[in-house]
Amino acid sequence: MIYLDNHATTRLDPRVLEAMLPWLTDRYGNAGSVTHDMGREARAAVEEAREQFAAAVGGTAREIVFTSGATESINLAILGTASRPRSGAGPGHVITLVSEHHAVLDPVEHLERQGVAVTRLAVVGQRGDGVPGRVRLAELQAAFRPDTFLVSVLLANNEIGVVQDAAAIADVAHARGAVVHVDCAQALGRMPVAVDALGADLASFSAHKFHGPKGAGALYVRRRGRALRLDPLVHGGGQERGMRSGTLDVPGIVGLATAARLAVEGLEEEAPRMRSLRDRLWKGLSARIAGLALNGPALDAVDAGGAALRLVNNLNVQVPGVDGQSLLATLAADGLAVSSGSACSAENPRPSHVLAALGLDEDQARASLRFGLSRFTTAAEVDEAAARIAAGVERLRGS
Repeated sequence: MIYLDNHATTRLDPRVLEAMLPWLTDRYGNAGSVTHDMGREARAAVEEAREQFAAAVGGTAREIVFTSGATESINLAILGTASRPRSGAGPGHVITLVSEHHAVLDPVEHLERQGVAVTRLAVVGQRGDGVPGRVRLAELQAAFRPDTFLVSVLLANNEIGVVQDAAAIADVAHARGAVVHVDCAQALGRMPVAVDALGADLASFSAHKFHGPKGAGALYVRRRGRALRLDPLVHGGGQERGMRSGTLDVPGIVGLATAARLAVEGLEEEAPRMRSLRDRLWKGLSARIAGLALNGPALDAVDAGGAALRLVNNLNVQVPGVDGQSLLATLAADGLAVSSGSACSAENPRPSHVLAALGLDEDQARASLRFGLSRFTTAAEVDEAAARIAAGVERLRGS
């Protein structure tokens, strides 16, 4: 099996597993049981991990809330902000993008059913004027209302890899008094992530996206300057300063922090390597498959400061002349793990809402493939994948 679906999840790094193992076996104390040594030992491991993770994302330890992953973190950020008392009458107004992950779109829709007004901003189309997939700042500015209290934006898109200008979005939002949530699930280990530079008041993370364990995540909640308070979604033992009750997953938390540290430490070396392999995959596919088209920003697109406008490990392509589901089935049979979009939407028969936001029609969206590379992807795998995909396309086109 050649695994090129690293936006869905990543392989657990052996170094992360090594750090977790003692807390899965002999050191199994409950971090809340501080009346004895095993509990205190577990509590110390959690607090060390909190410091480590905070350092990885540019926050402080008291700003980190451990969760089960980005989806829970996002729900806590959005719903926990919405339920706080605000000045002014009415339920308020939220701004997000039409191309967000469903972990954002669904809780926002939940708020809408409760009377909160929601604006879902369009993004630049594939043939539009600007960076495909990016929001236009002028349209963001025009969307604000006196009762806008929250802006939620995905830093790096999980399907087309486009990187939003989160700092500029935050500047606009803060000037209007709104809170900014940045979904960083796909970013850590693939681009620099510093919450202050992003202007984030809230930022969500998931360990399994950067070679950590599934079921572990974190929410950054700003406590410096623009300090925030959230209403909890889960009530019980009062863990995580009352923001997320429940027995702490000590092995998962240790794994999350270790994975974050490794992601940051390896970024300088891994980012150019993944970018090179991603470009190699594109060249191998485009040389073999007639009519292949790129979805999202150009692979070499950069902003005014030279920062990449697309995740270094992301490739999303249209394969004209084939049925997308037939192609995925063919590739799976040939030992390739790829996808057509978000794993969280894989059971939904509708085509990708992200590709629809770019202006692709249903056939184009269904005939698109998403590739995600990782620190474990090799050049040999990329070359073999390109050959297998081209062979699969040729069989389908000839049938």
